[in-house]
Amino acid sequence: MMYLSDDALKGDRGGRKPPSMNRIAIWVIVGGVGVYFLGSGIVGLLSK
Repeated sequence: MMYLSDDALKGDRGGRKPPSMNRIAIWVIVGGVGVYFLGSGIVGLLSK
C-alpha cells in the first residue's frame, strides 16, 4: 500500500510533464553506447 501526500493527490491530474534534461542526457548516453555495441558486433561478425 502506498501513501500519497495531500499535495500529490491535489496535483494536476492527467497532465504529463516533459522529461527532464537529466533523463534526456541519460537516454542519449545509453543509446549511444547501445549503438556502439551493436555496430561493433556487426563489424565483428562481418570481418570474420
